[in-house]
Amino acid sequence: MAIFLTGSTGYIGSYLAAGLLEQHGESLNVLVRASSIEEAQQRLWQALQLHFDFPTFREHLDARIRIFLGDLTSPQFGLSQNDYRALTASTDSVLHCAASLNRKSEKSCLNVNLRGTLEVVQLARRAQAAHGLRRFSQVSTVAVAGQRSNETVLEDRSIDWERRDYDPYARTKKFCEHMVREMLPDVSRLVFRPSVVLGDSRRAETTQFDMVRAFAFLAGLPVLPLRADDRIDIVPVDYVADAIVTLHQKARPEHEIYHLSSGENSETYRRMTQALAGASGRMPPMFWPGLERPFHWAVDRLSRRRDSVGYGASLLKVFLPYLTWNTVFDNTRVAAEMGRAPAQFSSYSFPLLRFARKNRFRYPYLPWPDAASPRSPQLAPPHAKHSASSGIAGAAGAGGAAP
Repeated sequence: MAIFLTGSTGYIGSYLAAGLLEQHGESLNVLVRASSIEEAQQRLWQALQLHFDFPTFREHLDARIRIFLGDLTSPQFGLSQNDYRALTASTDSVLHCAASLNRKSEKSCLNVNLRGTLEVVQLARRAQAAHGLRRFSQVSTVAVAGQRSNETVLEDRSIDWERRDYDPYARTKKFCEHMVREMLPDVSRLVFRPSVVLGDSRRAETTQFDMVRAFAFLAGLPVLPLRADDRIDIVPVDYVADAIVTLHQKARPEHEIYHLSSGENSETYRRMTQALAGASGRMPPMFWPGLERPFHWAVDRLSRRRDSVGYGASLLKVFLPYLTWNTVFDNTRVAAEMGRAPAQFSSYSFPLLRFARKNRFRYPYLPWPDAASPRSPQLAPPHAKHSASSGIAGAAGAGGAAP
């Protein structure tokens, strides 16, 4: 049997795939949007090369990864009946990580987050009915808490349906949590809510640059329109992924919902900027909260430019509300389960920023080696015998159920 992992070619999803393969020896069913198995394998290699060299990746691909060519938003993922039955029969648990992070597009968030999650839930229901489902884990977001100010938010007090949402992303992810809870009442469920995921505390390299660009834009300003003693809840991706993988695999987690955050240990802007200035040999910026409104206006104007400055400003425009709410998300639950708290952003922010600027906010991807031909498509490459027997058992059992 295998874990059905969505979003494996994304940033957090690639960390989850690597952790499940390397630390737990799991087999994975992954959904990849591509026109051919060769293209899908190359997309997966691009996502996972931050974690594996090519021989190790190829070994995992041949032995424990089964790729399904499909689209999250299509009925039954656009798979053939045979492939959909094989996916259902071989899926032991679901880890739903795929999502649209496009905070400006209501359409994208509705299609990917709502319709996509519905398709994943329906697959889970069929797997539960056929042979039982060990667990359904959903990667959500702390943004489901809606508009907040100067608070420490607890997991069970996050969702308030009367509270306004910041954007379509937060709104749709909140409803996704509700959908999973209502449609999978008989399945063990976990909800993971990461805060601002930025960088890896163990290394400078990253393949995700949107938030890094916004951070770099701010880091280059001599004056910040922020309150120096406000906190921002930033968590490294390695901690987020380790927590998700560990708890998804744990037999009996203590809770159903976890904030993957820095909580009360979240740093102030003063602390972060001083650490960054000290590492780079520059003067720390001044803080002038009264400039917030004109700064919003300037960012809006700059975001219309068609250059790197305009792109950085457009990203910052999206994230600005999250930078000014001075709200953190209690992480007592996950810290107790993991036995440790996440690294603070100031401890690794300078290497991250230096790597991003040096590489012009692009990861230096390696191409698929010419000497290594992609594997030709098969119905059930890594689980052929296992999936077949599971399908028979599932049919017999049926005759006699995601930031």
